[in-house]
Amino acid sequence: MTAQQASATAARASRKRLKPGFVEKTLTDITGSIERAVFSEENARKKGFLQSRDPRAKLLAFVALIVATGLSREWAILAALYALVLAVAAVSSVDMGLFVKRVWLGMGLFSAVVILPSIFFIGHRELFHIPLGTFDLTVHRDGLVAASIFVLRVCASMSLAILLILTTKWADILKSLRVLRVPSVLVLILAMTYRYIFLVLHTVNSMFLARKSRIVATTSGREQRWWVVSSMGVLMNRSLRMSEDVYQAMLARGFQGEMRTIDDHRMRATDWLLLAVSVVTATGAIYVGWRL
Repeated sequence: MTAQQASATAARASRKRLKPGFVEKTLTDITGSIERAVFSEENARKKGFLQSRDPRAKLLAFVALIVATGLSREWAILAALYALVLAVAAVSSVDMGLFVKRVWLGMGLFSAVVILPSIFFIGHRELFHIPLGTFDLTVHRDGLVAASIFVLRVCASMSLAILLILTTKWADILKSLRVLRVPSVLVLILAMTYRYIFLVLHTVNSMFLARKSRIVATTSGREQRWWVVSSMGVLMNRSLRMSEDVYQAMLARGFQGEMRTIDDHRMRATDWLLLAVSVVTATGAIYVGWRL
């Protein structure tokens, strides 16, 4: 073997060692999920406009605006609603760059891909042609306008939902669902599900980290798959045992089926004003949209 071949072999071996394995990738994904959840809770504790409002008023206000966004058919109205969302997010101490990217790079891109074929089949007014050799694709003006309205509607609705989550603690959102007459059993199931997901993520992260700290050699794909299968059984056993322990602890502390939080929220004048402005804005958007 020449020196050049030996160098190439060493370089390939080095790249193979540096390439993250199954455990490293899983640890990264789990840690990222936990960090995103913690980031949302940290945003909800900041001093901002929406963070200081009553969660019940916020929930009703955002539901009204989401309904108005879903029923709007005019591009100008949707753009105005989205601009309003951005303005409220700016005064609520939300990271605007991350907020916009989370919406447009997620649901915005997905909705654009879903609605893309419609620009070739909806409408009769031709805008331009895309030559593809044996045949041409014709882009219609009506289809392009409808697609842009659809994407803007999706992004505006998702922006409202994400803004509510970023500026309100999850426990407060669930407690506010009782204003909409959601059964207390369903609210309790949602609350426990959220906490269990968070707890299971921590447990899985600890299991992967413990495995990584005890392995010094590269394991085969078969060994990794066997460990994943066995870990799923262990995790399920822990979850079942933990659920029973948690329920018994809740009963021992006087649980009677109603979800309670430490914060005791009261509607103030600013909260009523926010709710009134949101309802009037939503009603006006729906009325003007259907009259045009």
